[in-house]
Amino acid sequence: MARRANLKTQLKPGAPKPEQIASVLEDEIRSGVLAFGDRLQSESELVQRFSVSRNTLRKGLEELNSRGLITTKVGIGSFVTFNGQTIDDASGWSKALADVGAETETRALRIEVMDDAELAGLLRLTDTSFIAVDRLRLLVGDGTPISIERSRLPLLPELEDVPLRGLRAGSLRETLREAGLVPSHGEEWADIEMLGDSDAGLLDCAAGTAFLRTRRLTRGADGRPIEYVTSLLNPAFFALHLEF
Repeated sequence: MARRANLKTQLKPGAPKPEQIASVLEDEIRSGVLAFGDRLQSESELVQRFSVSRNTLRKGLEELNSRGLITTKVGIGSFVTFNGQTIDDASGWSKALADVGAETETRALRIEVMDDAELAGLLRLTDTSFIAVDRLRLLVGDGTPISIERSRLPLLPELEDVPLRGLRAGSLRETLREAGLVPSHGEEWADIEMLGDSDAGLLDCAAGTAFLRTRRLTRGADGRPIEYVTSLLNPAFFALHLEF
């Protein structure tokens, strides 16, 4: 992202400045001026840009964070854990959970082509078509639901038959690998989501229950997006561990 240290943004009198700052930056993110993965300007640059105090700016960034549009790195690393054991979800949830001794089964909720212009804009893609792969994961034995995973795959030629034939051996990771789409690098965010009625029903919880939400973007070696997955994780089993 090009730095815009000399850009000035005039805030309107009367309205709360933190909310105005958050709204200006939200518009830039949603319009694509700030692309997915771009860094914001430095705190000093934003203070000058909006002509506000650091305290006011930080409140504005907190508001933007609460809207789920930015994250702030406060440590060297962050890890999702299952029952206190660190898991590597980059290898796929099935393998990651199996590696820490969790026996799970997966129930497919849908595999179909969908249109998502907002996500395409976020990923800087011209084609708005995605393959939606939604799965519910449960513990073997008592059938306790522990997560919902909603994957969005750009509708690449290599994947066009997936909605018809399904996943290879029930594994999205193997399906991507078979198509020659090998993850190379990516980014992940974690926050909290209050369950809506539909998700609460699937996860056997009351509506409004707080679940850990992770969002992961995986790219290939050439930089093109391979998968964007949003996971809702039962906090009775999952947590976020930070090292600093």
